[in-house]
Amino acid sequence: MPLGRGHPALARRQARLQADPRRREAKSMVQAIAALVALALAGGMASAANKAGEEFRDCASCPEMVIVPAGSFQMGTPPEDTRSFGYERPVHRVRLRRSFAMGVAEVTFAEWDACVDAGGCASYSPPDNGWGRDSRPAINVNWADARGYARWLSSRTGRNYRLPSEAEWEYAARAGSEQAYTWGDDIGTNRANCLDCGSEWDTRSPAPTRSFPANEWGLYDMHGNVWEWTQDCWHDSYERAPADGSAWEARGGTTCHARVLRGGSWYSRPRSLRSATRYTYSPDRRYFNTGFRVVRSL
Repeated sequence: MPLGRGHPALARRQARLQADPRRREAKSMVQAIAALVALALAGGMASAANKAGEEFRDCASCPEMVIVPAGSFQMGTPPEDTRSFGYERPVHRVRLRRSFAMGVAEVTFAEWDACVDAGGCASYSPPDNGWGRDSRPAINVNWADARGYARWLSSRTGRNYRLPSEAEWEYAARAGSEQAYTWGDDIGTNRANCLDCGSEWDTRSPAPTRSFPANEWGLYDMHGNVWEWTQDCWHDSYERAPADGSAWEARGGTTCHARVLRGGSWYSRPRSLRSATRYTYSPDRRYFNTGFRVVRSL
C-alpha cells in the first residue's frame, strides 16, 4: 500500500535522509554544479552579446556603437619618424584587457539636438556655422559639454557612457595598424577630410559623418573631419603614463588646465591626422573644428 504524505514510516525516512551528512553534501554539490553551469551559460551569452565588430544602439536617438576588441598596441611614435612630435614619446605598450563599445562616428547634430529636446545637455544648442546640422558632427562643444552628453546617455539608457581615454582612442584609430594612418603611411587621396586630403570638403567645412570609408574595426572619421575630445588631462610626454588604457588625469589631484584632443580636423594638415597625434586644448573652449564621440563600458 502506498505511503501517504503524513504516514509515520515516511516521516522517519525523511528524517534519516536529512540527518545523513553525506546526502546533504551530495545535494549541496549538485546545487553548486547547477549554479556553475548557469553562470557559464550566462557568461557565454554575455560573450556572444559583446562580440567584436557587432554594432548596436541603446535607443532610437542614441549613437550607433561598435564593439572594439580587447588587445594591446604600441602607443606613440618613435623619434625617427620626422612627422612626430616630442610629446608622442616614449613609445610604450598599452594593454586593454576588456573590450568596449565606441561610437561608429562622431556625435552628430541630430543626436545632440535629441539630447536638448529631452531636456539634457544644459539646453545648449551649439551653432553649426551655417554648414548644416543633421548628420554633420556636432561642433562648438567644449569638454564639459561632451561629458554632459555622455552623462545624459547614461541616465537615459542605464549604461555607462563616457569620453574615451586617450589610449582607447588611439587603439581604436589604429585598428591593428602600426602605420601613421589606419590605411598606411601616406595620407592618400580622398580618404579623409583635411587640408590637402584631396576630397570635395577640403578647406570648406566638416563633412557629414561616414562620408569616407570606415577603418578595419568599423569606425568612421578617426582621421580628420573634427578634432575629438578625450577624457585625459594633458601631459607633455608619456613618462609614467598608464599602461592599462585608463584615462590619465592630473597628477596629485591638481586641477587639469588642458585636455587632449585627437584625430585632426577638416582644418588640419595631414601631419595632425596621424593615429598618434595628440593636441592640448583648453577644456572650456568651443571651436568650429572640435567635436567628440563617446564610448560605452561593457
